[in-house]
Amino acid sequence: MQRKATALDVAKRAGVSRSAVSLVLNGRGDGNVAKESQDRIRQAAADLNYSPNAIALSLRNQRSRVIGIVSDEVVVSPFDGNIIGGADDVARAHGFVTVVMDTELDASRDESAVETLLDRQVDGLMYVTVGLKPLDVPHGMLRVPSVLANCYDNSPTPQLHHVIPDEVSGGREATGHLLQLGHREIAFLAGAATSPAVPLRVEGHRMALAEASIPVREDRIIMAGWDIDDGFHGAMKMLDGVSPAERPTAIACANDRLAVGVALAAARLGLSVPRDLSIMGYDDEFRIAATMVPALTTMALPLRDMGAAAMSMLLRQIEDPGSGIAAAASGLETMVPCRLVVRESTGPVPAR
Repeated sequence: MQRKATALDVAKRAGVSRSAVSLVLNGRGDGNVAKESQDRIRQAAADLNYSPNAIALSLRNQRSRVIGIVSDEVVVSPFDGNIIGGADDVARAHGFVTVVMDTELDASRDESAVETLLDRQVDGLMYVTVGLKPLDVPHGMLRVPSVLANCYDNSPTPQLHHVIPDEVSGGREATGHLLQLGHREIAFLAGAATSPAVPLRVEGHRMALAEASIPVREDRIIMAGWDIDDGFHGAMKMLDGVSPAERPTAIACANDRLAVGVALAAARLGLSVPRDLSIMGYDDEFRIAATMVPALTTMALPLRDMGAAAMSMLLRQIEDPGSGIAAAASGLETMVPCRLVVRESTGPVPAR
């Protein structure tokens, strides 16, 4: 059986000291080891298929190199699980592993989930939610480096940094895309009024119209809900029995399922998408947006990017506790931009 490579083997191959190998592979090379030497060490480690002994490393550093993640229902979500995927990518790249506990939307289980992870000696904690929402932060999260993803501290004096999507800019860019295509009669199906994301997306919609000097018609901003049938009924109210000159030429939706409902309503009324009506979604939901006919133009939520940004921030706190204090001084919020995905459901304004 071939002998497993050691740190000394890597040092000999790279022409450096064993301590230099330890510094570089433990993430402390910058400022201690020359850039050229760092590159040689990483290449030698790859050539020899060398990996540090995780148990020995934990004992030396007094760290478990484990990150605990608590989610409300992200693990079973059709698309928000990408937040955890992005976080896990960053954690593994830095030699950490993640352990996930899902509370299944039962807030009474938050504290026990956090305590269970703390009992496993995790180095840090992340809380992830499906959909943007306020969070009553479990007290145990204040005992170790912690960060929030897709949620924010609901206390009067927030203490934890949160990473969320830039919903205002997302709503603004969605409507802006329709304006660039020539649309001026734009309606907005805005989801459920109880969601913190909804007023932010509506604000972005209003901003885009204001920048184009187009008056906002309040009757064309409807709190519809989130499901396909909500989109269908909301669209029928705006389109059925309305003359072509009076109906909107484009409908922006607060999620992709609403957009599917709008497309069904258009089909019921004999309207062609996008020739007669352009439809804009939001989320870029897997197995919905790209497979809808016609394929849906939408704003992609930056789920993996949010998870990666939150994990990067958390690891910086773990490796350098002072970075958490500096981050708090500069603000407790990081907003990640959404991305416009143009497909076939939007087109030029129809002639009337």
